[in-house]
Amino acid sequence: MRNFRDLSFWVLSKELSKEVYLATATFPRSEIFGITSQMRRASVSIPSNIAEGASRSSNKEFIYFLEIALGSAFELETQLEISNEIGFLDASQHRQLNDKLKNITNLMGKYRAIVKGD
Repeated sequence: MRNFRDLSFWVLSKELSKEVYLATATFPRSEIFGITSQMRRASVSIPSNIAEGASRSSNKEFIYFLEIALGSAFELETQLEISNEIGFLDASQHRQLNDKLKNITNLMGKYRAIVKGD
């Protein structure tokens, strides 16, 4: 069992999730059950799956949850891009959130490769 709080990508993904909540607060009210909800759920899923995976006893199980977290990250990346393209996020917000997300996925991918023994 690992302490997920010691994983830098968990800390960063938790912070990103809070930023996504703040950014989506400005989205149109009509989107509360649309892209707003999707982005919030995807962003929360990243640190949640890292934490759940860290509680597992085997590397194989931990890797499985890291892969789910990566899937949620790529889902969020797509939603950020769509939000930018339809004008819900300006270019600066999109770049800032996307850069943070890319950093998280890079760190998580490197850590996954270490745990996997690649």
